[in-house]
Amino acid sequence: MTSTPVRHRVVIIGSGFGALFAAKRLAHTDVDLVVVARTTHHLFQPLLYQVATGILSEGEIAPATREVLRRQRNVSVLLGEVTTIDLAARTVTSQSALGPTTTTYDTLLVAAGSTQSYFGNDHFAEHAPGLKSIDDALELRGRIFGAFELAELSDDHDQVDRLLTFAVIGAGPTGVEMAGQLAELARRALPHDFRRIDPRTARVVLIDAADKVLGGFGGDISTKAAAHLKTLGIEVLLGQKVVGVDATGIEVEGHDGQHRRIPAVFKVWAAGVAASPLGRQLGEQSGAEVDRAGRVHVLPDLTLPGHPEVFVVGDMAGLGLPGVAQVAIQGGRYAADTIKDRLAGKDSARDPFDYHDKGNMATISRFSAVAEIGRFRTVGFLAWLMWLAVHLVYIIGFKSRITTLLHWAVSFLGRGRSERTATSQQVVARTALAQLGHPGPGGPDQVLRQNLSDAQDRRAAG
Repeated sequence: MTSTPVRHRVVIIGSGFGALFAAKRLAHTDVDLVVVARTTHHLFQPLLYQVATGILSEGEIAPATREVLRRQRNVSVLLGEVTTIDLAARTVTSQSALGPTTTTYDTLLVAAGSTQSYFGNDHFAEHAPGLKSIDDALELRGRIFGAFELAELSDDHDQVDRLLTFAVIGAGPTGVEMAGQLAELARRALPHDFRRIDPRTARVVLIDAADKVLGGFGGDISTKAAAHLKTLGIEVLLGQKVVGVDATGIEVEGHDGQHRRIPAVFKVWAAGVAASPLGRQLGEQSGAEVDRAGRVHVLPDLTLPGHPEVFVVGDMAGLGLPGVAQVAIQGGRYAADTIKDRLAGKDSARDPFDYHDKGNMATISRFSAVAEIGRFRTVGFLAWLMWLAVHLVYIIGFKSRITTLLHWAVSFLGRGRSERTATSQQVVARTALAQLGHPGPGGPDQVLRQNLSDAQDRRAAG
């Protein structure tokens, strides 16, 4: 009797750009692929702010991972948050509501992405959510539209002012795009929807400890972007470090050490990111250096020092590259090509990873954006058209592209916001889960597992 040969197993952690582009690159390779991710969807993160401000639905930027890979017969998808990587045993352990799952690998590709960083002030998150997930976007949507609804009810002038002040912390692309859409929402989309308040009086404040907006862009783009933000009525406060956040406002400190308070019920944190905690695990086990943001210093071929079977791509790789989608996409493809070459016996032929910078873009408002591609820089309508085209290309699925175009037409050519539905559950769920505790004994996962067990016991008893 002959035994069936076991195929090379490649485990991919994550479902972002790096993970999916690597998986697709290995579609016709004689390997077994296992994608392990903490969510069931692939997320087009650059458009999260449009979900938060009512332009797009979450489904348009977050297709199901299984649907994206459904035609690829050599891949299986597992739901679970990876908590442990054992380099010596070559295993990955993930946690779900049903408990732990351990998956073995021959080659591992870690593309777990990044999380929001509060620079050591994690308690700020209670009142200033970040914008890194669908949950974040839906919570912010509820907070945004809920602020207008509560202001309509209030007879307290000071309370109305707090409710109609929207503080955006961080003046990078995410913060600038969020501030721009908040201003357009208040001044274009909502003015005729309320009777007691005038949404146009809403105050949008963009705050950053740096001295310019869009610091990653060169030339005079920062100056022009700041000027355009001000024409939208946005207050741009630079050189102001946030030192306190509570339910009704924030406290900032200037370069001169002076403190001031900004009353604001709505706050969103867009000031920093940190790599997945898995990076520190990899560093501790391999001896690789890990920087302050949790990025692992990898070799030029994106492998972990001493572990050529482990690739690290995207936001987790400490290569001094920007945390943008193209870095993850190109890294995922490179790792996949390296795996194919190794299986074909051509390992020595691979050149080091070489990132090709395709430029930076960010929208400021409808019909206005900034673009920097090599030495070419532009601000305004042309940059906005370029931004539209690029983002449509990377939205996965024909249906999603069509519905996105329709929603953009409603919001940019007209004044409407077709995705304004929000529930109180979306607003409070994150903090409610946090009060239950972290995943593990006594945490949300344990609570859910216990509920499932109780339900099974009831069925058995019946």
